[in-house]
Amino acid sequence: MADNVPMTLGGKTYLEDELKRLKHVERPIVIKAIEEARALGDLSENAEYAAAREKQSFIEGRILDLGDKIARAEVIDPKAIKSDKVMFGATVLVEDEDGKKSKYQIVGDFEADLARGLLSIQAPLARALVGKKVDEEATVRTPKGEAIYTISKIEYI
Repeated sequence: MADNVPMTLGGKTYLEDELKRLKHVERPIVIKAIEEARALGDLSENAEYAAAREKQSFIEGRILDLGDKIARAEVIDPKAIKSDKVMFGATVLVEDEDGKKSKYQIVGDFEADLARGLLSIQAPLARALVGKKVDEEATVRTPKGEAIYTISKIEYI
């Protein structure tokens, strides 16, 4: 039995939306493209057919992967967490040694998107933050050396 996949409700909704799009939009488009390419004749030298089959293979694989993740989803509602420590789902305000402040929510791997402030639970910074409290420091090894972050605020929203 495979492990559960921790994710926020937003992450599960994102996966469900992608799965729906693949099944109801992308799959029919690629099936039509395959039919049109077949109509062109000789499949052995038909680049359109080969490209459409390759895209179909990718879509079907992604559908299986998403279905598996959704089936194993362990949705964690940050609002239900009562803790003064950083855990999965926490939104954390940190300050680096230069005084630069950053805000991250600790989320599942596939949900991670630094541009949106979503930090994977597997990221070095997230691993360093987990278990810490406000005013504690987290040390992270970076290619430029060690970076120290001070936790300013922890929220479960």
